[in-house]
Amino acid sequence: MHELFLNGKRLRFPDGFTSAPSNGIYLLFEHGEQGHGADRIVRVGTHTGKNQLVSRLRQHFVNENKDRSIFRKNIGRAMLHRERDPFLEDWEIDLTTRKARKLYEERIDTEKKQDIERQVSKYIQKNFSVIVFSEPDKFRRLKLESKIISTVSWCDTCAPSEKWLGLHSPKKKIRESGLWLVNGLYKESLSDQEFDDLRNRI
Repeated sequence: MHELFLNGKRLRFPDGFTSAPSNGIYLLFEHGEQGHGADRIVRVGTHTGKNQLVSRLRQHFVNENKDRSIFRKNIGRAMLHRERDPFLEDWEIDLTTRKARKLYEERIDTEKKQDIERQVSKYIQKNFSVIVFSEPDKFRRLKLESKIISTVSWCDTCAPSEKWLGLHSPKKKIRESGLWLVNGLYKESLSDQEFDDLRNRI
């Protein structure tokens, strides 16, 4: 699977996203992380809204709002946990809803939050590249994303490096899987036929 996707065009911040398809699946590679003698897949994702793939990538790479990107939230978690920063407790709070903002907004140090968001953006933009492929159908897109995640997570040789930031994550599944993912791990992998179909498409 790594060999298959590494043959694809690698997109990087800031000028690569405009060439991405409107609907599809993305795979992230992180600087310094290796698997099977090449760059290691560290995250697989997609989108639910129509024509929102580029918007989803921007939520991860550009928009400084961890409540709209669990990927950003997980990067921040690892950074804060590594430093034993007590702000991690506030970083966990989701301020998306009006009710949550009313309850928690006053207690959160806004400047501190913005500083962590900037650090997350800098880390992601510097260290991650993306490969994307088109899948217009939402049902097939979500099913394929799930099976690719499972396939990668079951691999015994795709281990993180000793310096991987994710090893500082408070999330056990991230530390153990070597992926910036908590959901969708260790489920149904791609069948041989499904992998052949994917290879033929790509």
